[in-house]
Amino acid sequence: MKKKKKVIVAMSGGVDSSVSAALLKKNGYDVIAVFMKFWKEPNRKNENRCCSIEAKRDAQRVAIKLGIPFYVIDAKKEFKKRVVDYLIKEYKKGNTPNPCVECNRWIKFNFLFEQLNKLKADFIATGHYARVKNGKLLIAKDIKKDQTYFLWTLKQRQLSKIIFPIGDYTKGQVRGLAKKFRLPVFEKKDSQEICFIDTCIEDFLKKYIKAKPGHIITTEGKKVGEHERLIFYTIGQRKGIKIGGIGPFYVVKKDFKNNVLIVSNSQKDLLQKEMIVKNVNWISGKPFSGKCKVKIRSMAKMVGATIKRNRIIFNKPQRAITPGQSAVFYKGNKLLGGGIIV
Repeated sequence: MKKKKKVIVAMSGGVDSSVSAALLKKNGYDVIAVFMKFWKEPNRKNENRCCSIEAKRDAQRVAIKLGIPFYVIDAKKEFKKRVVDYLIKEYKKGNTPNPCVECNRWIKFNFLFEQLNKLKADFIATGHYARVKNGKLLIAKDIKKDQTYFLWTLKQRQLSKIIFPIGDYTKGQVRGLAKKFRLPVFEKKDSQEICFIDTCIEDFLKKYIKAKPGHIITTEGKKVGEHERLIFYTIGQRKGIKIGGIGPFYVVKKDFKNNVLIVSNSQKDLLQKEMIVKNVNWISGKPFSGKCKVKIRSMAKMVGATIKRNRIIFNKPQRAITPGQSAVFYKGNKLLGGGIIV
């Protein structure tokens, strides 16, 4: 009798990871469920949405329903270091980081691959909307739910061991499968906020970063108001600047040396024709130069550009290019790689 391939699936108690486990079981894999516990703020009333007691219970109920083993991994210490401390450090520098990218890079896949070796498994799997074919990372069938933007740090050697079971399904189909498999989470809502922040990002940052209010000036040098703290603002922001009666104004620059927020009432001042990226990762392992499509934030549309080493030249000027965010490169439906915007 042919031995079943063993796969470790990351379970969060949500619909996507639950259906991923069910599909793997249905397709004849020997499935092992792993639930990760992340860091939570001391004295915080509510638990992290993605690893709360309720989420763990839901994941465990699905594992019992599918008849698969269920393990819990304590990733709190590494999560604090790699994700939370990273976010605070980047905001201190004046950047706008993306913690989900770093969580995928250092936590989810890192810990899953550790378990792959310990449990002598053949593959790992997650509920991400993405596809892997012939060593290539491809956009999911459901373009609106596609999550490849957050996966640009993956390496070629990792892709050969990764399965994304729901990448060929739409979200509607996934919910339909959850109901068909009679999974107890089929009606559970999606969560999209930063999991370790209970209120808003501003309240969270106030606890960890000392910063002072300062002047708001226009690009012409005219003082028009007072900002609360520079770290609270991001490039392109319009709401929440609190300049009464003479707007709208948009954030175009944060001058940390002089503690000044620079704004403009013209969106033209937000347009840039090119940008520089650092820490670039190419999925194939080989650097790419030439024409491609680029996303400069997770909810942005892909736009045409040309890559010349770490310099990205856009076909048309782009609005509010934000340092600290990920720039992700595509060719057709294939993800080429990505980097951090400087």
